[in-house]
Amino acid sequence: MATLSTARRLVIKIGSALLVDRKTGALRSDWLQGLAADVAELKGQGTDVVLVSSGSIALGRGVLGLPAETLALEQSQAAAAVGQIRLARAYEEALAPHDITTAQVLVTLEDSANRRRYLNSRATLEQLLGFGAVPIVNENDTVATDEIRFGDNDRLAAQIAVTVGADMLVLLSDVDGFYSANPADDAAARRFDTIDEITPEIEAMAGDAGSGLSKGGMKTKLMAAKTATAAGCAMVITEGTATRPLKALEDGANATWFTAQSDPQAARKRWIAAIKPRGSVTLDDGAVAALKRGKSLLPAGVSAVAGPFGRGDSIALHDAQGRAIGYGLTRYSSAEAELIAGHQSAEIEALLGYPGRAALIHRDDMAL
Repeated sequence: MATLSTARRLVIKIGSALLVDRKTGALRSDWLQGLAADVAELKGQGTDVVLVSSGSIALGRGVLGLPAETLALEQSQAAAAVGQIRLARAYEEALAPHDITTAQVLVTLEDSANRRRYLNSRATLEQLLGFGAVPIVNENDTVATDEIRFGDNDRLAAQIAVTVGADMLVLLSDVDGFYSANPADDAAARRFDTIDEITPEIEAMAGDAGSGLSKGGMKTKLMAAKTATAAGCAMVITEGTATRPLKALEDGANATWFTAQSDPQAARKRWIAAIKPRGSVTLDDGAVAALKRGKSLLPAGVSAVAGPFGRGDSIALHDAQGRAIGYGLTRYSSAEAELIAGHQSAEIEALLGYPGRAALIHRDDMAL
């Protein structure tokens, strides 16, 4: 069974009910400090950590004196605007004593649905993790509407796990795993230790949200599990109320583990290979050899461009004889690629008039 100590890159989802006292609307500072100690321990082991945190609306509604019941969309957006700054500050203050830099990243569903914005989000998160920072990700409730919102942070966490190529996703919940029925209503309900496949029977057992602050029920957690495991990311549901919730999980706390179907890189490359290409580039022999050694595609190795295609589109990679050798998500449009083809990366700014990315296609966005 997977454990936290084996994770290379870990995404942790924190629900509002854990972070905010539902009676007073105040931040649970002691709990957050315990979580920060867990994160610091994981970072010390060399694990990349991303936190997907609810709580902005729950914090903001108390400040604005809004009622505990369901809010109108405009009220939720206002509460999020007030609460988000408090949420970000709380994480910064909790992690700073451990010499951990935090970063706030706000996203909407469109950021994952649109390939260009997806690549932007991915590049930013990769850069932050490269700097050793812990990104604090939340849905941008201030501008999100019913048509574009993820709807709950379980699904958002799964999408972020896919975006950053995480190999493990932890959902800290108010229940200690997935049950055959709601344990509050059915004394015979049993908890699953491991789920290797999400069958129709498993889906039929899922219920809806139970807490006044949470949106996500077991249905959304199963949706998250489907997304994560298909992308090669294991997922675990565990109770997060302990002072050190991640340490408790590692020490054997009750949980349900969902088995990954493959590894993240293999799953991502299958996805890239399945996208219909919008254009192509022809590579010289040196570039082909470099790609086979695991390198990224630099503009200098491109001898011809066939479009049109936009940034984030899938394009085919051809060798000098015209044979397709793979596919990749391009970081430049066809017009930009034509301008920089055959040139060194250091020349990109002079050619385009602005600094660009060194690689035309990064090796992580390529399937050979």
